[in-house]
Amino acid sequence: MRIASLLYDRCQPKKCGKECHNFCPRVRAGDDIFSFDDKDKPIIDEDLCVGCGICVHKCPFDAIRITNLPEELQDDMMHQFGPNGFRLFRIPYPQEGRVLGLLGSNGIGKTTILNILSGGLLPNFGKGIEREEDEDEEPKAFGSKRLDRKEEDKPPENWSDVMDRFSGTGLYEHFERIAHEKMVSALKPQYVDSIPKAFKGKVRELLAKVDPERVREMAMSLEIEHILDRTLDKLSGGELQRVAIGATLLRDADFYFLDEPSSYLDIKQRLKISQRIKELGDTKQVIVVEHDLAILDFLADNISLMYGEMGAFGVVTKPMTVKQAINTFLDGYMRVENVRFRDKPVEFYDHPPRSNWVGGDLLSFPGLEKSFDNFTFRSEGGTIHIGESVGCVGPNATGKSTFVKMLAGELKPDRGSIETPFKISYKPQYIRHDFDGSVRDYLIMELKELFMSGFFKAELEGPLKLKHLYDKDMSRLSGGEQQRVSVARALALEADLYLLDEPSAYLDANQRMEVAKIIRRVIEKRGRSGFIVDHDVYFIDLVSDTLMVFQGEPSVSGSAIGPLELREGMNLFLKDVGVTFRRDNETKRPRINKKGSRLDEDQRRRGEYYYA
Repeated sequence: MRIASLLYDRCQPKKCGKECHNFCPRVRAGDDIFSFDDKDKPIIDEDLCVGCGICVHKCPFDAIRITNLPEELQDDMMHQFGPNGFRLFRIPYPQEGRVLGLLGSNGIGKTTILNILSGGLLPNFGKGIEREEDEDEEPKAFGSKRLDRKEEDKPPENWSDVMDRFSGTGLYEHFERIAHEKMVSALKPQYVDSIPKAFKGKVRELLAKVDPERVREMAMSLEIEHILDRTLDKLSGGELQRVAIGATLLRDADFYFLDEPSSYLDIKQRLKISQRIKELGDTKQVIVVEHDLAILDFLADNISLMYGEMGAFGVVTKPMTVKQAINTFLDGYMRVENVRFRDKPVEFYDHPPRSNWVGGDLLSFPGLEKSFDNFTFRSEGGTIHIGESVGCVGPNATGKSTFVKMLAGELKPDRGSIETPFKISYKPQYIRHDFDGSVRDYLIMELKELFMSGFFKAELEGPLKLKHLYDKDMSRLSGGEQQRVSVARALALEADLYLLDEPSAYLDANQRMEVAKIIRRVIEKRGRSGFIVDHDVYFIDLVSDTLMVFQGEPSVSGSAIGPLELREGMNLFLKDVGVTFRRDNETKRPRINKKGSRLDEDQRRRGEYYYA
């Protein structure tokens, strides 16, 4: 089955001269393979397309995809958004009593899945998507197909038709509830920073709108009692995330869909939220989209992988065991479906302690102190070596960003001083651009001739998939797109020390693995040093040689120790969190031990919290 997809937002026919049409060999042979809509954008007849790929390579805006898929997927098509539009194949089955995880790239159908399962979108099964003809007009040929359709080729007209399609399966009951308007759904959105725009008021008022009787109980459970009387526009990202989760869990629903519930949260908060989600899954239908693989491993009972191409198509696999799904995802190859979705597997290693730093010391800093109105931070002295990648771990609001800003020279310590007679490149935690222009213009302004360098093209532009973003306005970028642009800008600059504050935020699991490899590769190739703050344990495991551990009472006081040897630092950090990790015997990836299990108790007894 050959499908042609047009990434509609990228297509700019007024700027390209319709090169896809002009260079198509079937058009030159006289076939009417192309037609154009009312915005002059192309519609490609898939029955006439021979899959040569010339239009794909000629399109200057990377807006066309020609993809060959297994023929048997045709029967599994769930929805298609018009001719050459996005296609979703299969749909996950949420079961009461089990939490189902969804794992895959952004832009391959999770929003479509949510809309269908919540009853907001009637699936068309890929039928009835061609242009409509007037009733009194003779049906016209559209490529090699005609529009006088048979009864069985018509799309569903109501949810009862959808039920018939899934007769005898677990999804039948789900769609039956939707058909009889008995399905109540609750959604925790991906981008929680948009909530203050939709609701003006205090946290207490928002939660009380959902369930006024349980506000205090939920607030205590999520540790947000101290912000109940704050307005939403005064909250941090982590506080907004917990408020959004609380509002979702307070709702009495049949089906819960939680989109990236761990974003902005530290690992202790992630584990607490995960436990609440697991408890919810004991009696409700729950689907979770999560890109922190350690947390997904901990909270899900089964996982469906998703593969495809952003904006073109997405395929949902049948549910797998958690271990099988994550290991398959890291391997990048699904043997059952014979599909490879990553060039190389993601590999984890047992990190031997590094002690011989051939390049010597880059920076030695003394004990530092910094005080604000309601927060005090202290750190011990330490040394960063040339070529060393230092991971920073610890709870939110204990001073990680404060310390990074002092290294970057953006904050001056109250006690102690940092001498940095070398170049520093800094990517802040919160990315706010007021640049009025395109991504290309922004990067040229920031990087100058470095933007055209071979290093940028090979190491950053390709792996971070920046090319199709260049003509986008900076103001229109999503959170993940902003993150990729900011990471590229920081790593492209020639510096001795790279300071990256939460570089995995907003990125999907694929992108996180890629960015971790890029950071590691850039630091090693250039022989530079890195200082990386993040809450994703997989990410920290991939990029770090040593650790700085931050502790304290959030928003009151914080302290930092290190850099420490990786094992020592992780043991100190995980003991404070109260969780033990092991390494998977196949992939060497970190896995959270079930609390109270034999391995968990054995590791606690030996003081080995880190991947024993």
